Amino acid sequence: MEHGFSSSRSKTIVCKWVFKIKYHSNRNVKRDKAQLVAKGFTQLEGIDYTETFTPVAKLTTVCCLLAIAAVRNWSLHQMDVENAFLHIDLSEEVYMQPPPIFCRQGEQLVCRMNKSLYSLKQASRSWFHNFSSSIQDPGFKQSRTDYSLFTKVRSYSFTAILLYVDDMIIMGYDERMITDLKTFLKSHLRIRDLGPLKFFLGIEVARSKVGISICQQKYSLHILEETGLLGARPAKFPMEQSQVEFN
Repeated sequence: MEHGFSSSRSKTIVCKWVFKIKYHSNRNVKRDKAQLVAKGFTQLEGIDYTETFTPVAKLTTVCCLLAIAAVRNWSLHQMDVENAFLHIDLSEEVYMQPPPIFCRQGEQLVCRMNKSLYSLKQASRSWFHNFSSSIQDPGFKQSRTDYSLFTKVRSYSFTAILLYVDDMIIMGYDERMITDLKTFLKSHLRIRDLGPLKFFLGIEVARSKVGISICQQKYSLHILEETGLLGARPAKFPMEQSQVEFN
């Protein structure tokens, strides 16, 4: 960021701190996280941003990858991009008021943002455009049915990447190609290799010799906890027969 004194000619946006607790798939605390985010609702359309739409991975695509990996016994890996939005250059001229702790009493400072920030209207779109452009350099092609899916086919290998914001699944049967892909990603991004796929979009993934099983126990418990129903008694009710398919 570039900082300077405020000008009445410039529209400035506001930021705030957001504090989160990150959990492992077994609901144990992973780490505490403090994140500075923009108040995107203070941006002006046409001045601070233009386009905002960003595709995300479809649940159908996630299930298809899991099914293919189970049937063919292919590898499933997971990676996480650290602070993905913070590495993207902004094409718009955006000014933001810094947190009060960075200003002396009476000072009216603003920052011109060179990089994107979480909760900016265009942050997610800018990040996805940057990633989709970069991943096509080593030969990956973007799917026409799910824009978050990228595949690379060779005579002896098949590799797929599925992106959901800053989380990704990598699937393939050639471990050397997967290793090369991870090396490429690490050379362009600050990224964590989470190893075999275990937890993605609230879905717990467990692999065994007989196949792959998925469940959403953690996600369900989180919803019950958020709504104050964690200790509530279950209530039975009849299901509509029209919604049930009998084989």
